Amino acid sequence: MEEKNGLRRFLPTFLWLAAGVAVIWGLVRLIAPYSAGITLTQKIIVARLTEVSGFLIALLIGLAAIEVFVYQIFFRGPRDIVTAVFVRALQGIFGLTLLLAVVAFFDLTDLIRLGDSTLANLIRSPINLPANLQKALINASIASKSSAGLWSMLIIVGGVAILLGAVQALTRPRPTKLGLAYLLVTPAFIGIFFLILYPFAFEVKLAFSNASLGTQATKNASYGLIYGWQNLVTLFTGNVAKEAKFFEVLGRTVLWTVINVTFHVTGGMILALMLNRPMKLRGLYRTLLVFPWAIPTTIAAMAFRNEFDSRYGFFNIILRNLQSWFANVASQTGSWSVIGDAFNWLAQNIGPVSWKQDPFWAFVSVLIVNIWLGIPFMMVIILGGLQSISHEYYEAAEIDGASPWQSFWNITIPLLRPVLTPAIILGVVWTFNKFDVIYLVTQGGPQEKTDILVSSMYKAAFQFYRYGFTAMFALVIFLILFVFTLVFLKVSGGLKSATE
Repeated sequence: MEEKNGLRRFLPTFLWLAAGVAVIWGLVRLIAPYSAGITLTQKIIVARLTEVSGFLIALLIGLAAIEVFVYQIFFRGPRDIVTAVFVRALQGIFGLTLLLAVVAFFDLTDLIRLGDSTLANLIRSPINLPANLQKALINASIASKSSAGLWSMLIIVGGVAILLGAVQALTRPRPTKLGLAYLLVTPAFIGIFFLILYPFAFEVKLAFSNASLGTQATKNASYGLIYGWQNLVTLFTGNVAKEAKFFEVLGRTVLWTVINVTFHVTGGMILALMLNRPMKLRGLYRTLLVFPWAIPTTIAAMAFRNEFDSRYGFFNIILRNLQSWFANVASQTGSWSVIGDAFNWLAQNIGPVSWKQDPFWAFVSVLIVNIWLGIPFMMVIILGGLQSISHEYYEAAEIDGASPWQSFWNITIPLLRPVLTPAIILGVVWTFNKFDVIYLVTQGGPQEKTDILVSSMYKAAFQFYRYGFTAMFALVIFLILFVFTLVFLKVSGGLKSATE
């Protein structure tokens, strides 16, 4: 019996492995006949995998060392006064080395400029240590050029392990109330610091510069308040891309956001209410309705771009067939004045559309794509909120004589507020910054008439190479969304519970 349970436990793993092998085999069989001229060899694949795995291993070792360092600070205490001095000295050296490495990283990425002084070289010493060790090993003929990098990393890892091991050996366990909290928060803090706070600080600095293609990005750029003010004035008074003005694009972005979020919330609410009722095949319907959200946006947007083709696209084929049908019906009902005139009017006004050439219909096309992509997410969020509402409220309202519409407005909507508020804020922020749909379907055309703020910002950065201006552009977008979030939370009471 235990043997059967063991087989059942590992059966999913075997099935996943078999499926993975089958997929790889199938891809190889499909690609192999067309692989002539492909330069991707086994040697190149191994080299790239080695680089990626080396980076990941170094990252994990670094995080592990920092976690051990934090653990020893809070969970280990010196045995006596003499060891306390020695242990604190070792921990101080390790902490100072980490601090210097962070400052050197800022200098390396041009967030700060240390110059070439002795102090600057001292600060850079932790980040230059691997390269210096490699040179020393090669000069001493201890390692070759190909193996010097590995040996230098092993020496550094060994040194850190000896230091942390010495601290571990010279200390003893001690009780702590906050140690576990700091230990668990440390990885998250490191991630937030390097993935959010540092890029934001760099963005702020870049916004107050004249960085552009002419200054070789940040290499020869100048920084100061005057450059930030010039970027801000240019943003509000000049062209944000080729010819578009900021407030024109802002108005279009607001219209884009309002239409999309309105349809997302309304469509998501309707579908969620329908799926929240008992029905057959409800699981199948949920799966099918989530399908647009599951498809990668890039694939969906490129597919829709082809469907908006003026000659061969699905939408114009349907409109062309409708126009023909209306024309046939109008010719057959010509003797009936009202009906014949109605179908004749439809035949004249409904037909193929210039989706990519006409600015209005180009904007409608990107709206159709984004609405189709966004409704499933809102449906899932609202459906989860609906399922958390107890049926006792509706039963009590029914006993009191409330209509379904009254129950919806007085029970469903208030109890959905804690769910709807963050969902709407996320929807606004995501839609406001929805670059991929605009870029993949229309590229902002025609004549930049479907550009929103983020697509104009992309063009300013990667077509006109105005890096300082683009950074200020990004800060303005951030401030617009930040102010909206604060105002919406205040007006909607989104931070309150459903019962307040």
